[in-house]
Amino acid sequence: MIRMEKIERRYVSDDVETTALHAIDLSIAAGEFVAIMGPSGCGKSTLLNTLGTVDRPTGGKYLFGDRDLAAMDEKELAKFRGSTLGFVFQSFNLIDELTIEENIALGLAYRHDAGAKEGGRRGRVAAAMDKVGIAHRARHFPHQLSGGQQQRAAIARAIVGDPKLILADEPTGNLDTANGEQVMNILAGLNDEGATIVMVTHSPSHADMAKRRIDMLDGRIVASAMRAL
Repeated sequence: MIRMEKIERRYVSDDVETTALHAIDLSIAAGEFVAIMGPSGCGKSTLLNTLGTVDRPTGGKYLFGDRDLAAMDEKELAKFRGSTLGFVFQSFNLIDELTIEENIALGLAYRHDAGAKEGGRRGRVAAAMDKVGIAHRARHFPHQLSGGQQQRAAIARAIVGDPKLILADEPTGNLDTANGEQVMNILAGLNDEGATIVMVTHSPSHADMAKRRIDMLDGRIVASAMRAL
């Protein structure tokens, strides 16, 4: 589904050039659950942001199916993100002024298919809330929920549009052990149902729940191994 070839990401500021990604070669098949690990500053989040087309590579090729995303303009990439990707963040990124139901519905904001119209929208939002066990909090606001409940709502927002790829950046980083395990069980369950997931994590035990672990160091992939079954 995904193929990156010699992906580079360089930043230039005040005449200083920093290379965050060095010649990354990476393939991800549909239905995989991939965990990315490594020390702070090694390029994990930059790689995830590049997969999510938030960061644009400064070199190399990024193929999603038969589309070269590195060659798309910003308008094309925005449409691609809205219809194809789901994002889960460490800090939840829910909007305080909206109810949980309204926050989740934002996951359909950039979709233009029939399922994103009003009738289909309500059904999709309800199904997403049921899947993560948050339906009973639909009319609550984010500040009325625990951290674990907020992250479950964020996952529902990510999956409501039935994305082809879910990108999770430290999804358990702000949670206690019990809530972190609950979130990981939800992600593993989504993967068992066919979702493709790429997750950045600092937790070895959570990385062990993925089907493949990628280790990064200094902007390079230094190891890639499938989980022993």
